[in-house]
Amino acid sequence: MSVYSVTFSPSSPNPFESSEDLEMADVDISEVLLAIARQVSQSLQDISLVEPRRLKEFLAGALEVLNSEVTGIKLKIPGLKLLGDSLGDVGMTSDKDKFSLYFGIGEITTRTKSDARLRERLNRYLGPQKNQLVDAINQELLEPAIASLKAIGKNGLVVIVDNLDRLDSRPKDWGRPQPEYLFVDQGDCLNRLNCHVVYTMPLGLKFSKEYGNLTQRFTDEPKVLPMVSVKHPDGEICEKGMQQLRQMLLVRAFPNLNESERIEKIPELFENAETLDRLCAISGGHVRDILSILNAWIRKNKQLPLLRETLEAVIRSRRNEMVMVMSDADWELLRQVRQRKKVSGIDGYEKLINSRLVFEYRQNQESWFDINPLLAEAKEMQD
Repeated sequence: MSVYSVTFSPSSPNPFESSEDLEMADVDISEVLLAIARQVSQSLQDISLVEPRRLKEFLAGALEVLNSEVTGIKLKIPGLKLLGDSLGDVGMTSDKDKFSLYFGIGEITTRTKSDARLRERLNRYLGPQKNQLVDAINQELLEPAIASLKAIGKNGLVVIVDNLDRLDSRPKDWGRPQPEYLFVDQGDCLNRLNCHVVYTMPLGLKFSKEYGNLTQRFTDEPKVLPMVSVKHPDGEICEKGMQQLRQMLLVRAFPNLNESERIEKIPELFENAETLDRLCAISGGHVRDILSILNAWIRKNKQLPLLRETLEAVIRSRRNEMVMVMSDADWELLRQVRQRKKVSGIDGYEKLINSRLVFEYRQNQESWFDINPLLAEAKEMQD
């Protein structure tokens, strides 16, 4: 996940990777709330806010709970006292006696992320108080921040919680799948933060029987971010999507040139324009995949321009890795997708989309699905 913090204008959000704060195989609502509070408070360090008295009380209580389980060196936070006991500092801050909400939450989440036992203790303490924790975040952090930002002519605060789409789908101890627990069971809590918030969520929820309940928890219906279209459902090349992918790659090498000037520079990077198009097409419009293939291509080629022969070797290697773990049933599912351009049910999602065997596209506001081009060229898919 990434929480994107304050935007002093509608553009240029400042991202952070949520996996830095959260153990994605085991996430609880209180941890998400703390992660948001930590990142927003870091983004607002240059803005004077009131003393977060209630949030300090939550952290003090959490420290008491965690330290009761820790042997040896106890966890301490500068400027925070437990039951009247004066604490020293852990780490260094610019002012050892000054409390920092960002630093304090970070000390707790760093300790609990790698220790399931401590994480359970923290969630047992904060879970029953989640509504009070949301109120404290709203009243002592978000609302004062928005008022301060507007007072200096800014538009307000936007929080974008990214990478929660990477939540592990394994069930919680009581059997509830983790994504359904967080976004359906705890959706009302996530929706109570008093600022503009955008959450990314696992695509599997779209295929879940709980999708109707999910849409009731949030004011806006979830929006799907599809692949960049490299072809149309009938197999014809989608020139608009290919153009976007070309520019996405070229701008990294030539950020100060316009689009036409970048196209003229293709021979400096690639053997020819057709070689660049081969990369774009074989990615299926999956941005992370196209960058990953490009990175492997650069390392294998070791010089510019990048050669088509080397790209094909990288493609064969990637395809081989994917094919090795596939069963006859998987190939049959892929044939059905190729024919019907559809994926059905949570099982189809888990087997096909979550494993990137199949990609989703949008055309005229409607979804359609197709096979990852790496697999479409496998001999198992040839008629």
